[in-house]
Amino acid sequence: MKPLLLTLTLITTAAASAPDWPQWRGPKQDGISTEKGLLKEWPSDGPPLAWRVNGVGSGMSSVSVANGRIYTLGKRNRDGVQGVYVTALNLADGKEYWSTAITTGGGPNPNGTPTVDGKLLYAVGNNGDLACLETDTGKLVWKKSYAKDFGGKCMSGWGYSESPLVDGDRLIVVPGAPDAGIAALNKQTGEVLWKSEIPEIGRAGKDGAGYTGVVISQGAGVKQYVTLVGRGLVGVRASDGKFLWGYNRIANGTADIPTPIVKGDYVFGSSGYGDGGTALVKLLKDGDGVKAQEVYYLKAGELQNHHGGMILLGDYVYLGHGHNNGFPTCVELMTGKVVWGKERGPGTGSAAIVMADGNLYFRYEDAVMALIEATPKGYHLKSSFTLASKAGKSWPHPVIHDGKLYIRDQDNLLCYDVKAK
Repeated sequence: MKPLLLTLTLITTAAASAPDWPQWRGPKQDGISTEKGLLKEWPSDGPPLAWRVNGVGSGMSSVSVANGRIYTLGKRNRDGVQGVYVTALNLADGKEYWSTAITTGGGPNPNGTPTVDGKLLYAVGNNGDLACLETDTGKLVWKKSYAKDFGGKCMSGWGYSESPLVDGDRLIVVPGAPDAGIAALNKQTGEVLWKSEIPEIGRAGKDGAGYTGVVISQGAGVKQYVTLVGRGLVGVRASDGKFLWGYNRIANGTADIPTPIVKGDYVFGSSGYGDGGTALVKLLKDGDGVKAQEVYYLKAGELQNHHGGMILLGDYVYLGHGHNNGFPTCVELMTGKVVWGKERGPGTGSAAIVMADGNLYFRYEDAVMALIEATPKGYHLKSSFTLASKAGKSWPHPVIHDGKLYIRDQDNLLCYDVKAK
């Protein structure tokens, strides 16, 4: 019995050390991996490349990892049918399990990341086709169209880049329609539970959906869904979709992209381009509703994140500052004070980031990968290397799971072994 118990304990421990990464920015949508025992520095030519596959299609989608599989979106031609496909791959070697088209024909490449919820997953194509598939087989369960079913639109011509949110028995999505800026669906059937009308909150930006998904806040004691739409930050009541508050100042006229950060009663948001910027708002009770009070606003030139994401650790936010730039930067959340940063770093262009085991993984647009210590004490570059593939702008967000670093690069998927030996 003892050897058997030991084996079961080891299996359980191994499983517990590698939680799934089932959605955009991870289990808590914060870009933080809880894994330990990863390499503290990399060889000059990078960590070992465990495997590399191609054929997952074009686009800027990242990956989700759940149920022992990898899931991603890509535009590809499979068996003579061109379209946007959700593809499931083996964790061990990247071998394809199944691939299902959620949109057929031409059109732009997808940019969203699938959301996995047990036996079902949800994905949004560039044209706003929302599909629910079986994770085991790829079989279509139900489908909706943001345009046809909601009258929705995205703020710019690049199409939707959403990763839906599963919250209990609901799927929360952002069609960007006048009377359905945000909507709650029954995740099993696609039935509409409520639609949230977003009123005018200011003239900065554009009408329609932004380029991210929804996060959950308990600000001012009210459970609410927060996102960055074309006109800026908004919050709607989770129970019925009632509009609660909006903040227009950080919206830009091209594309509002970064996922907001929530902490207690506070929401931190940023956007790129010349007319974006960064802000912290505090959520306060306002009768039976909620209002957003500006704590600070920083102009685009002072602080902004293009699309690489922002990570909150303790009292500090780490991000790549600058439009079309990824200057590693550490900011004090409550004051907006830049603690360190705005240095070039080893790569060029915008930087997509994830955090694990005390370090920030910066993926630059030019395919340079950097390991930077996550500390407010100062900028400390620990390692960098050039990725084995650069088929386009190196924008998809990195993912870390079970000691592996997953890098999507258009039709390619790279798997690096970053576990300490």
